[in-house]
Amino acid sequence: MPSQTLSTKLAPPAGEQPKAQAMEPWLFPVFFLSGSAALVYQVVWQRALYAIYGIDILSVTIVVTAFMLGLGLGSLAGGALSRRYPQAAVTLFALSELGIGLYGALSLHLFALVAEVTHGIGHVATGGAAFLLVALPVMLMGATLPLLVAHATSRSRNVGRSLGNLYFTNTLGAAFGAFLAARYLLGGLGLRATAEVAAALNVFLGVLVMVLRRGRRGEP
Repeated sequence: MPSQTLSTKLAPPAGEQPKAQAMEPWLFPVFFLSGSAALVYQVVWQRALYAIYGIDILSVTIVVTAFMLGLGLGSLAGGALSRRYPQAAVTLFALSELGIGLYGALSLHLFALVAEVTHGIGHVATGGAAFLLVALPVMLMGATLPLLVAHATSRSRNVGRSLGNLYFTNTLGAAFGAFLAARYLLGGLGLRATAEVAAALNVFLGVLVMVLRRGRRGEP
């Protein structure tokens, strides 16, 4: 019919529409803890870089900008990957968590090594090194939201609800992680042990999601 819209033409018959399913319960605690670990890193890395390079307006700006830019670029990359490999979104999320955990465990050693290399070579090179030390791993953190949203949407068929629920959960976890690190972990454990706790949490989440994914592979 001439009046038929393009969306109507392209839409599958009602009987062929995929059935909406509830979001998997594990998504929420996993993403809460993922957000917690991310903000623990931000607090730890800020303190570590301040100890190495000093606290001034430039160093504060570098750390905050690196975090914001890394999250943005990672989100774009995660969105692109989720569109290209929709069936692998959960696996990619798990790999991101494992990558974050590996970097987190080595991060303070790496910071100290880079500080030695960049010592006395000027503010621009020093600032660039500090920026990359933070921005690169944060890109993996930024990729986690679109990857999980893609997976949740494939089940719920509701992008807005999936995004809103997961973003709220992750933000709540981030606030908890920042409070926990500043109020308890740093004073009780120190920088290195706090980073190792966050790294262990990321690795645990990555392995857990892999196991859950394998166990549910046969489900619709």
